[in-house]
Amino acid sequence: MSADFDPGSDTLYRLLAWTSPSYPVGAFSYSHGLEWAIECGDVRDVATLVAYIETVLRHGGAWMDAVLFSHAWQAADDDAAFDEISELAAALRGTAETALESRQQAQAFLQVTRRAWPHPWLDAFAERQRGRHLSHAVVMALACAAHGIALTAALHAYLHGFAANLVSAGVRLVPLGQTDGQIATARLAPIVADVARRAPACELDDLGSAAPMLDLFSMHHETQYTRLFRS
Repeated sequence: MSADFDPGSDTLYRLLAWTSPSYPVGAFSYSHGLEWAIECGDVRDVATLVAYIETVLRHGGAWMDAVLFSHAWQAADDDAAFDEISELAAALRGTAETALESRQQAQAFLQVTRRAWPHPWLDAFAERQRGRHLSHAVVMALACAAHGIALTAALHAYLHGFAANLVSAGVRLVPLGQTDGQIATARLAPIVADVARRAPACELDDLGSAAPMLDLFSMHHETQYTRLFRS
């Protein structure tokens, strides 16, 4: 596997497919605690939406995912090492809803990708992990490594998809206009690039998050009386 990206190959097509809103993993039904942040008024416009998503990317669940994605990609050809990372990733969730968010997207991604983009590594992993909790980031990392997609491009695409889903949720919930959604997406581009650059250099022993408010938003969302999203 190479860390370089070949734009002449079909890997770009696969990344676009796997991170597209049309890929049936149910990402549209999760807001990562954003719904409660909007309910209580902490997120109310483009600036506060970008600030929320930046916190997720730099200090919250997306940062954890980025580091775990990187290590999983690098260990994809070592079953024991990869399974250890998978187990760690499934456990590193601060709330029940964010655990559900990652787990159910992982299961859907693995099921769909095995059918549409089959590879023996995916089948073997599914067999080894039968009945266990999974992480979306780790499963996508395995698919990318199996299909020869470079880590740099794969991780950037994963983080873009994570951020874009939260932007979409914010557009619907605040609500914001579609142009505002694109402004938010544009402002997040350098943040996504920076996280994708730094995450592979972070050792698993140094991995952690520092965003307690995000966990509190998610915990409040668990009992929110009226809600549209599952997290």
